[in-house]
Amino acid sequence: MLTKKDMESVALLSRLDLTEEESEALAGHINKLLESFRMLGELDTTDVEPTSHVVPVANVFREDVVTPSVSPEEVLANAPEADDDCFVVPRIVED
Repeated sequence: MLTKKDMESVALLSRLDLTEEESEALAGHINKLLESFRMLGELDTTDVEPTSHVVPVANVFREDVVTPSVSPEEVLANAPEADDDCFVVPRIVED
């Protein structure tokens, strides 16, 4: 069970400025959740296979088809400055 001191610690770690009423309300909600988890922990799951999803999951991939691309000249046509098929940008790292 979450005590008042526990709730103050959680609020401090979470950087929450809770009023006394908010703290009591949240403690009540958290205690209900903890009780639900405790009840779930009592269930016999010996014949239950571990799962990561409750529904089957499958990736849907599109076919990898090669399509025409834009030439380097077209890409660099609007570049303020280019050098050897590359964009020239201002240096942002200082020595």
